[in-house]
Amino acid sequence: MTAAVPFSSVHKEETGIPGFDFIADGGLPHGRTALVSGTAGSGKTIFATQFLAEGIRRLNQAGVFITFEEQPEDIRRNMRSFGWDIQRWEDEGAWMFVDASPEPSHEMTIVGDYDFGGLLARIEHAVRSVGGSRVALDSIGAVFSQFAGASRIRHELFRIASALRDMGVTTILTAERREEYGAIAVNGVEEFVADNVIILRNSLEDEKRRRTIEILKFRGTTHHKGEYPFTVIPTDGIVVIPLSAIELKQRSGDIRVTSGNSDLDRMCGGGLFRDSIILVSGATGTGKTLLSTHFVDGGAAAAEKCLLFAFEESREQLGRNAIGWGMDFDAMEQEGKLRVVCEYPEAAGLEDHLVHIKHQIENFAPNRIAVDSISALERISTVRGFREFVLALTSFIKHKEITGLFTSTTPTLTGGTSVTEAHISSITDTIVLLRYVELFGEMRRGLTVLKMRGSTHEKDIRELRIDNRGMHIGAPFRNVAGILSGNPVQVAALEMERLDKLFPMDGA
Repeated sequence: MTAAVPFSSVHKEETGIPGFDFIADGGLPHGRTALVSGTAGSGKTIFATQFLAEGIRRLNQAGVFITFEEQPEDIRRNMRSFGWDIQRWEDEGAWMFVDASPEPSHEMTIVGDYDFGGLLARIEHAVRSVGGSRVALDSIGAVFSQFAGASRIRHELFRIASALRDMGVTTILTAERREEYGAIAVNGVEEFVADNVIILRNSLEDEKRRRTIEILKFRGTTHHKGEYPFTVIPTDGIVVIPLSAIELKQRSGDIRVTSGNSDLDRMCGGGLFRDSIILVSGATGTGKTLLSTHFVDGGAAAAEKCLLFAFEESREQLGRNAIGWGMDFDAMEQEGKLRVVCEYPEAAGLEDHLVHIKHQIENFAPNRIAVDSISALERISTVRGFREFVLALTSFIKHKEITGLFTSTTPTLTGGTSVTEAHISSITDTIVLLRYVELFGEMRRGLTVLKMRGSTHEKDIRELRIDNRGMHIGAPFRNVAGILSGNPVQVAALEMERLDKLFPMDGA
């Protein structure tokens, strides 16, 4: 009697596609076929090309690319922007094309007795010629359009998969689908023949495009379930953002760092924790950018490297404002203590911003990061996409043990909860609220520490003043209620009104 094969015995091969191998629990099952299905523009050809390119670059595995639609020269030219020099790999014997694309001058006809015998012989010859380990067929739907009937398509697809399995290669088959959440592939049979099925989506939600990848099935082995966001970076190709990689295993210490303001440090019980996430919430003009500038200046003064991401103001504006408050960004940058990165939110997708922020962190290795403002990124994403972005970024920062400060703009001048706060407040360690306070016909600013994990903190709402030396935290507001709700009133006036009702004057 043959012993049962353990469920985990399937050998997986790393694809080299960033993030994908994590959700695939190690990569694609070796020696099997994987169907990659998606609508137009979802990234199927890029996925197939990147699978071969990373095999050559990382593992010295040669690859064969069978094209049924695009000419090989078009693929060489289109993929050059990702840094994949296919022509050089061909010259080195690491890459070979099998060109099955139709001639533009030839008319497409449905041929009932067409078979893949000749094509499979060409593929096998190419695999042997380069010693290929990886194969990509893009796109099988183009050639199957010549067949009439799903049964014939299924038969030929079985034949292809069986032949490739006998060659011992790991294969990607790309196929088209008509809808993001409809049938897996156009012919309705491809997903049943392939050992593994991967779906790429480029869906439109709230007038915003969102790319996701889903592993629908892996025969005989495990994988992570659900959709995961991904993006396409010009220099990197496909980058998957696996939120399931987030683990609550970040180290936590009791080392304190300065906020850049001694009064705020005292309100926080002696400063901010080094590995904490701080949210600064307030209406426009309440001092959020100033507080983040103090945060950066305090870090630079303590010989810490600071990274500032600005999504609402240019580098010149930030530098001018800092000079007006007595802080010199140019000097900090020249000393290597500061890097300022300014980007317009609409310049890229949210996933692109996340990848770029991570690259900047990896390259600069800062001790503290300020993002001003994170709520500016809300408008370029869906609610779900923004939540995923916040979780991924804060988790990455905490894992690096970096002090992170995020500013968030409230929807009204007197307060209120923003979408940003709803998604980030529960995962932040410290929340600082900035509010306008109207008293005696005059608009003032208030500051309070609403929350601070792992430490006692001051509960008072203190007056915040701004001048040419920056921010100054003054005395607490007394005899005033309703500041945080946006309806400040003097307690004395309320008490007088209550007494008038209890003891009305004659004639009242």
